[in-house]
Order: sequence, then structure tokens, then C-alpha cells
Amino acid sequence: MSLGESSDRIRQMIEERFEKVALDPASERKFPIGPESARRLGYDPDELDALPPPATESFAGVGNPLALGELRPGQVVLDIGCGAGLDCLLAARRVGPSGRVIGADMTGVMVDKARANAQAAGIGNAEFHLADARELPVGDATVDLVISNGVFNLCRDKTRVLAEIVRVLRPGGRLQMADILLREDVTPEQVAQKGEWSD
Repeated sequence: MSLGESSDRIRQMIEERFEKVALDPASERKFPIGPESARRLGYDPDELDALPPPATESFAGVGNPLALGELRPGQVVLDIGCGAGLDCLLAARRVGPSGRVIGADMTGVMVDKARANAQAAGIGNAEFHLADARELPVGDATVDLVISNGVFNLCRDKTRVLAEIVRVLRPGGRLQMADILLREDVTPEQVAQKGEWSD
């Protein structure tokens, strides 16, 4: 298998995994998802309960990037790997009607679900795009805050994704990210036991 074919296969596995999380969240067995996982990660239970259940049932984040810094009214927020939109909906309420939230995800069914969740929640200042993190759907220096929750570890070309983040951020803009990583003391054998890229 060539490097290109390998990258394509990894991307396909990731897409298939998250399509399943979008369409049948109860089938996920390897990784904690849903509103209880969000509560354990420090999300405000009252904020979660105020969202439509489909917005929380497919939550697959690994932390709470919104807790890393304050969002202010009028800000523009970009969520890379927005999934079903939980972080976007919470951010949209915090930045208010003068602000804007842009969600980008590589999985079409997640984008569709995020749009439906925003509509069900009465959120009018969020938009969602089918997009690759290596080619973000916003102009240069147009975003105040980039958030990402459990996505960067799935990106093969991290340098390109970071370059895109730098491109879209305004001067003084921020990146708030929650993610997973392997420590330096993890052996190759332990890495092999961790499973697929999408795990």
C-alpha cells in the first residue's frame, strides 16, 4: 500500500467511524461519547440540558476547549471538527447575535446533524461547512478564536492544519484545543495496542 493509499484509507476509516457516531451513537463502544461524557469533561450540566438531545448524543470530544478562555459578544469562532455541533451551539450563545460561529467537519452526516441541531436550538448565528482542516472555509485573518476538540490527533498533516489556523486567526486571536496524545515513554508495542487512527 502506498503512502497516498494509506492516507486515503485512514481518512475513510475516520469518516466511517464518525458517520456511525452521528447516525447511531449508542453503537459506540470504544470511546466515551454523549452528554454524560461531556459532563465528566467539565461542561455545565444546565447548558447541556438546554441543548436538543441530538446535539449531545453524538458528542465525541475529549475535553472542554470553551473552558480554556472567555468568549466575548461579537467574536467570530471557528470550530475545526465540529461534529454534531455541541461546542458551536454553546459558543454561539456566548458570542451572541453580534458574533458568529463557523463549524467545519469532514463528515457530511455530522454537518447535516449540526445544522439540524442549530435550527432546533434556535441558533441563528452559526453556520456549518463540509470541509477539511487543511483547507478551512474562511478568509485570512477573520477569526478571533479557533477551537478544536479531539480532532487534531486525527489530522495526518498537522503542520498544514496549524498553518491554516494561523492563516484564519486575526492578530491577537487564540487557539483553544482539547486533544489526546501519546507520552514519550509509550512503547511501540503499546502504540500498536491503542487501535486504529479513529480510535
